[in-house]
Amino acid sequence: MQDTGYTSGQWGLAEPNSVLVTTGEFAVTEHPLWLVTPALGSCVGIAVWDAAHQRGGLAHIMLPAPGGAHLAGQAERFASIAVPHLVEAVAEGARGRRLVAKIAGGSTMFGHDSGSGTIGQRNVLEVRRQLALLRVPLVAEDTGGTHARTMELHLESGVVVVRSYRFGVKEL
Repeated sequence: MQDTGYTSGQWGLAEPNSVLVTTGEFAVTEHPLWLVTPALGSCVGIAVWDAAHQRGGLAHIMLPAPGGAHLAGQAERFASIAVPHLVEAVAEGARGRRLVAKIAGGSTMFGHDSGSGTIGQRNVLEVRRQLALLRVPLVAEDTGGTHARTMELHLESGVVVVRSYRFGVKEL
């Protein structure tokens, strides 16, 4: 296997040239590889891409912030930690910032609203907040609803493909 950059978890190849990113992980690589994360329900997938280098990263965010939670294990499951780490890893070695972001997920899977929004809504808000703090433009999204999604980042073009059983295939 070729050296493909940084990953916060274990590599899993779903198809040749694909890098599987599971819950609480993120990975950064370059074309000709591409990144995929399945099962985005209330979780949010965030793709960060650098067009000049055909380099990008994908994270599978589970929760907005650690709060009082113990950080043992995968700290990258939290948007407040994963988004800055992902942006830093994608930007590493690049001159200047040419990054853009796309997100998917953040569904209301169980119909519970705590008064401050569902977990999916709070995940989306925290990802947006972190991107704004880092001055990375959010150029497209497919969020909300009540359905799960799979997200792919194709590094040669920056196209994000979102697949869902209910709504088929969408390109961002």
